[in-house]
Amino acid sequence: MFRRQPYIKPINLKDYGPEPYVVNIEQATLQNNTYRTALWTGDHLQLTLMSINVGDDIGLEIHPNLDQFIRIEQGQGLVQMGKSKDNLNFQRKVFDNYAIFIPAGTWHNVINTGKKPLKVYVIYAPPEHPRGTVHKTKADAMAAE
Repeated sequence: MFRRQPYIKPINLKDYGPEPYVVNIEQATLQNNTYRTALWTGDHLQLTLMSINVGDDIGLEIHPNLDQFIRIEQGQGLVQMGKSKDNLNFQRKVFDNYAIFIPAGTWHNVINTGKKPLKVYVIYAPPEHPRGTVHKTKADAMAAE
């Protein structure tokens, strides 16, 4: 016999901040198909959802004044970090359920090394992107910056 899967109502992926909000973060992250969507932006914290295409990356970057947390919900990748963009001496393979902690002032990149989109959520403290940010593609994100 086939067991019918229960219907899971899709989440409307938009910025709910700064109002109180509760969400199934795994469902929201796996449902997201944009490069970046801000799901909640407050005065001191922001959560964005990201989907990184196969073979693509977040892009080498640094945030001088904020700490960052990245959680891998689906996929596999390589995280690189270092004090300069020419010396990314910290490298680790990451998989489903891994967490990445990036201190302020650290150069970093996450590369999708798997065979399916890398689905992650990112917490910035303080917020990095304008409230309501949606970048459908990495090219859109690069153009906005």
